[in-house]
Amino acid sequence: MRYAMVIDTLKCVGCSDCVVACQTENNVPHGYCRDWITESVSGSYPNVELELKSERCNHCDNAPCVRCCPTGASHIVEGGVVLVTANECIGCGACIESCPYDARYQHPDGYVDKCTFCHHRLEKGQLPACVSVCPTKCMYFGDLDNPNSEVSQLLKNRKYKTLAPEAGTNPHVFYLI
Repeated sequence: MRYAMVIDTLKCVGCSDCVVACQTENNVPHGYCRDWITESVSGSYPNVELELKSERCNHCDNAPCVRCCPTGASHIVEGGVVLVTANECIGCGACIESCPYDARYQHPDGYVDKCTFCHHRLEKGQLPACVSVCPTKCMYFGDLDNPNSEVSQLLKNRKYKTLAPEAGTNPHVFYLI
């Protein structure tokens, strides 16, 4: 199994419900976030396009954050989820610097924190909090290895992109365009 998230940029309205759900579900300290909304404007008047999207850790197959972690606190678990074991993290910040998605932050308690795809929820058969609260249903989550899963079908039938493909990380967050 390889977990993946697919986000439909044509449906996202930038409401930030995913951000608040994540902060609440994971007790993220005030002023910090594991996911965020970006806004990109392209073109020129009268042909202007706006793209809104929810961003987070991309849970990469070739994760530079895991490779550079001196203690092994950053690691990949079954399903391809990249996690940080807080009590093994020394807070050196090497993983923060190596992440091409700027998806990690220094927690006030001294360790590095990031999106976990709500691993604790996945273990119970639940969706990540961000996916479960999205009012426009623009976020999808599932198994890339299952060709019949919703995420596999979306990627098969729709045009999509990943962020920073030049980084060679093989990310597991995809954006439908």
